[in-house]
Amino acid sequence: MNALLFERPIWFATGPLVLEDEAQDREEFIYHRPVMVREAMELLAPRAGWLILDATCGGGGHAEAILKTGADVLGLDQDPDAIAEARERLAEFGNRVTLRRSNFRHADRVLDELAIADIGGAILDLGVSSRQLENADRGFSLMRNGPLDMRMDPRTDLTASTIINSYSEEELTRLFRDLGEEPAARRIATAIVKQRKSTPFRETLPLARMVEKIVGRHGRRHPATQVFQALRMEVNDELGALEQGLRIIVHRLQPGGRIAVISFHSLEDRIVKNFFREHSREYFDSPEWPEPRLNEKRDLLVITPKPLEPSANEQRFNARARSAKLRVAEKIG
Repeated sequence: MNALLFERPIWFATGPLVLEDEAQDREEFIYHRPVMVREAMELLAPRAGWLILDATCGGGGHAEAILKTGADVLGLDQDPDAIAEARERLAEFGNRVTLRRSNFRHADRVLDELAIADIGGAILDLGVSSRQLENADRGFSLMRNGPLDMRMDPRTDLTASTIINSYSEEELTRLFRDLGEEPAARRIATAIVKQRKSTPFRETLPLARMVEKIVGRHGRRHPATQVFQALRMEVNDELGALEQGLRIIVHRLQPGGRIAVISFHSLEDRIVKNFFREHSREYFDSPEWPEPRLNEKRDLLVITPKPLEPSANEQRFNARARSAKLRVAEKIG
């Protein structure tokens, strides 16, 4: 790997490489700011000639960094806008990058279609892109009115509107409590069920304003952030996709290849941590067993016993990076 590439903290924009002190002036050109690029590349350790799976290609930021090391990239994303952006941004790399529209939970299908038996590494950035959050038409925005959609892949059927208008009060309470970690989950669910009897929820701002009225404002974060997060995770089955995707991707890693996962939610991080632990322990033990039992699933070596977090400098320039955690593991023979 070219060490000079990461001598100074860098950001990737849709045009040329820019340094952090220039990035604020270029913000309008950024599709999505990839988090912890330097740390991810150092730990992923891509090699020239290897094929690295960027399982959440987004705007192509991590993919561009991988390609600059000499490795080739297979990029997946279920969002057609992201694939279009990545295709334009990575055009200079020619046939060294292959892009496919797909959820990473179906990575095995794409690999089979391309007749690829295994991969040299993989990276998953589980965050929502800045473009998705700011595009009112996609239904993720708390600040701009739009349809209550929230589908990462517009080809799927379930929308946030369907959930809000058809889930029972108990189901909504569970959703906001478990996926959103929202303390006022019950009160919000009760209010939604009461109001939708006369006025169904079709747009984002009426829902956001109702939650704000119930919860009140405390600090800079919008009061409906956790409710919207829960809806987005439910619509896209994000936790289910992560559990399935980890199994598939690790199975296709060649020995010595690494998987890097950047999560932004405690539930996501817990899934990654437990998966890495389950697949790296040599033995399992229990008081009722006469002796420890060999872990037949062991196929990983954990590279990061504790997750890495963004530097203070990166957090200063990119507020959305503050909750990010990076975990890396290596496939063993």
